[in-house]
Amino acid sequence: MRRPRLLLAVTLLTASMGVGAQSGAQYGPYDYTNPEHVRTKLGIVENYHFNADVENLRAGMTGTVAQDLAYTIRTFPNHHRALYAMARLWRLNEQQGKPPPGANPSQTPDYWFRRAIEFAPHDGAAPLLYGVHLHKQKKFNEALKYYKQAEQLLPDSVEVHYNLGLLYFEKKDYRLAKLHAEKAYDLGYPLPGLRNKLIDAGVWKQ
Repeated sequence: MRRPRLLLAVTLLTASMGVGAQSGAQYGPYDYTNPEHVRTKLGIVENYHFNADVENLRAGMTGTVAQDLAYTIRTFPNHHRALYAMARLWRLNEQQGKPPPGANPSQTPDYWFRRAIEFAPHDGAAPLLYGVHLHKQKKFNEALKYYKQAEQLLPDSVEVHYNLGLLYFEKKDYRLAKLHAEKAYDLGYPLPGLRNKLIDAGVWKQ
């Protein structure tokens, strides 16, 4: 008789995880760079709160897109793809002068990114993604701060050097833009956009 009760308890627990975004229940937090956390915990969260529709901002799974992204990031504070999607969602809605539907107005991208960096100070992707977000908002000095933080953690990252090169180019510091562009391309960065900008500026010889 005890076995059916146990199965029922497991079923109810799993169901409660799926409605976490609406009920306020919390699971985690877990580290997105921890292989064990990814192996044992990530699927439970993503199966209910982070599918392709959520990531591409088309539709939520248990509520609005913002609610499912918030639950995902609360559970995995440094979930790289969810952080990137959350920042995109806020930028799109800021063009209309309002927070995303279902979002807590106080939990802005600044809030989520700083939380991620504090939670996982070893994870260079979190400050890199925050730098990209600030860069897109044209907050160049703030973006530089987080790009440099990412560079300390990921000195051989093509993404870090490419984005640093773009930022220095926009600040018209062509010497440093070229330096980071050379590092990015030496490391195998495939897209020619930064190099083309430097060629047009007369800084990079073909």
